[in-house]
Amino acid sequence: RSFGGISFDSTKCSEERDRCQECSACLSCTRRCLCISIIALLALGVVGAVIGFTVTFGLSPPTPVNRFCVTSGNQTGFLCDDRVTCLPASQICNRIRECVNGEDEQEKLCNDLPSNLPGYLIFRCSNAVYWIYADQKCNGANDCGDCSDEKGTLASCPPCGIQWWRCTPVFFEYCTCIPRAFCQDRIQHCSDWSDEYACNR
Repeated sequence: RSFGGISFDSTKCSEERDRCQECSACLSCTRRCLCISIIALLALGVVGAVIGFTVTFGLSPPTPVNRFCVTSGNQTGFLCDDRVTCLPASQICNRIRECVNGEDEQEKLCNDLPSNLPGYLIFRCSNAVYWIYADQKCNGANDCGDCSDEKGTLASCPPCGIQWWRCTPVFFEYCTCIPRAFCQDRIQHCSDWSDEYACNR
């Protein structure tokens, strides 16, 4: 066709129109993709901010499980997950799994002794470098090496029981009492010999 001396090719016009429509559709898709990308980046930014805040300021730690219990021997102990079994302190971190689930030997509990143990499971000797398990205090034996676990204000031990003889022993293995089984055994355990002439088994 020609109008006023100018010729028009309808096929060419149709092709140009199709090309324009494709371009318009492409631009619409590009805008949509760009919007989705921006939303995704914003979401990632929020997640990153939350993680950064958590790492920087920390979350409140979970409530620790209360494992304090009293053993049949009236000693402070460690309560297993079954909430029934109460282990004496000296059975914790001894490389033997006493609790069914092994919580008495967990690495987080045993990897830095005694720092990771609850305070009620340990006794600090008068020399703070040394410590013993709480159930070794007031057991008659000199576990600290300076008798601070058997006498004095730190230990607050009761007087010798009926199975013990109170004296000043010769052997440093004991502090203020010796087992009555040592009485009249023809060996001096007390500096005043009272274990041989005054003590009866």
